[in-house]
Amino acid sequence: MRTAFEAWAQRDGHIVRRREDKPEEYLVFETQRRWVIWQAALEHGKTPGGRKTAAQKEAAAAEKRAVAALQRPPAINSDEAAVRNQVLNEVLDAFSTLGGERGLDDILKVVQGLKKKQQEQAEERSATEAPVRHNA
Repeated sequence: MRTAFEAWAQRDGHIVRRREDKPEEYLVFETQRRWVIWQAALEHGKTPGGRKTAAQKEAAAAEKRAVAALQRPPAINSDEAAVRNQVLNEVLDAFSTLGGERGLDDILKVVQGLKKKQQEQAEERSATEAPVRHNA
């Protein structure tokens, strides 16, 4: 506990030298005062008899849920996976055609190119799906 305090105090710019006549006390009053506060804070944070508070129980339950969520990847169906794979391939193809030296300009070009391609595909689909009208 004292090692953790001294590491913190040094990072904060305090002198952690101890008195020669009383090695349990620090030479500088401000460091000694902070050490007493540190100890009191640690004692205050403890619960009597090792019982958990409601906040601690909630935190433990939240941690369990987070661990469970990390262990089970979300299930996606094959259609979603195919779409994701297609989009990823299109983005990679678009970036590979560019030099990749201008950064944000290249990203904007890729996004605009993909939007244009998507619009063209939507127009093609709407043209092929349009009902054929027969004049009677």
